[in-house]
Amino acid sequence: MKRRDFCLATLAAAASVATSACAQSADPTSKRTYRTPDVIFVPTPQAVVDAMLEVAKVGPNDVLYDLGSGDGRIPITAAKRFGTRGVGIDLDPRRIEEANANARAQGVTDKVQFIQGDLFEQDLSPATVITLYLLPNLNLKLRPKLLALKPGTRIVSHAFDMGDWEPQQRLTVDNKQIFFWTVPAR
Repeated sequence: MKRRDFCLATLAAAASVATSACAQSADPTSKRTYRTPDVIFVPTPQAVVDAMLEVAKVGPNDVLYDLGSGDGRIPITAAKRFGTRGVGIDLDPRRIEEANANARAQGVTDKVQFIQGDLFEQDLSPATVITLYLLPNLNLKLRPKLLALKPGTRIVSHAFDMGDWEPQQRLTVDNKQIFFWTVPAR
């Protein structure tokens, strides 16, 4: 079995276990019930975060949306290194708490915010850059929403592609794949 196939199978199995083991979470302030996360939290290594931000050429005029933001390391790094404003979206309230604590510790709460929510239901239109580390089936499900964003929006994925939507750039950093696209003109 190829390493990539093994990794995909492992992530899919872990996500399945995590999903079946977790009950739906509720945001106590809004009384809204969220479905369980589609993936387990696996942090993106810092070297990959750095490369993702560099390939997207983020800057102080960008608004970065990190889908499945976990501990917030991508928006936080973008804010610290490039002055980028960022929004992290995650279903898991524990990840949101952790991301907010990390933003406070790094002194970037004026630049980033973290939302407990479903990335498929969020308005992504303010984004100039989208980052994600999801599973292939989720990338494909999300692809129509991404392609509907304003032309020129930059999209960077750690580990997984978008099916037959060919990336403009493909990188390997520490044996991890990074894929880069720009939303085309309609």
